[in-house]
Amino acid sequence: RTTHYLFIVVVAVNSTLLTINAGDYIFYTDWAWTSFVVFSISQSTMLVVGAIYYMLFTGAPGTATYYATIMTIYTWVAKGAWFALGYPYDFVVVPVWIPSAMLLDLSYWATRRNKHAAILIGGTLVGMSLPVFNMINLLLVKDPLEMAFKYPRPTLPPYMTPIEPQVGKFYNSPVALGAGAGAVLSVPIAALGAKLNTW
Repeated sequence: RTTHYLFIVVVAVNSTLLTINAGDYIFYTDWAWTSFVVFSISQSTMLVVGAIYYMLFTGAPGTATYYATIMTIYTWVAKGAWFALGYPYDFVVVPVWIPSAMLLDLSYWATRRNKHAAILIGGTLVGMSLPVFNMINLLLVKDPLEMAFKYPRPTLPPYMTPIEPQVGKFYNSPVALGAGAGAVLSVPIAALGAKLNTW
């Protein structure tokens, strides 16, 4: 019995680390919307993989929710750490895993612990619900763009650090000139190409 419970703990910890290491597992306000797609794909996949792996060994519905709760606690600890460093409360947005995990548990329980049904039905429910819950979660953040410019993370590489646009210096930028010229010229060139194609 002791070995069985110890195994449950080991599987829970390893599954949680697996999910945390699957791309971004946390939403920082300054990069939240950019990482949303990566987060949705990686986290819905790893939540299902980890939770099914965990449920099949324990055989008990409810383990996916327990597993999602552990990750939520980890993220709240990370949020507290950033807050202690002087960053605003909304700088880290805690992702919503628990409702999707509950749907996975429900499908496992409703299909009488059928692992194939849990993977197909539960996996589909997680994949559809996790992005929706987290989209709503991120919409509740106040002024994410302002926060991104005000509080850039010191751990971000230089190419990811937000740069506030300098008003009045845009006209002599070669990038801006190239983009403007390309946009203006693309329309007549595309029209000419279409005309030549009809001849």
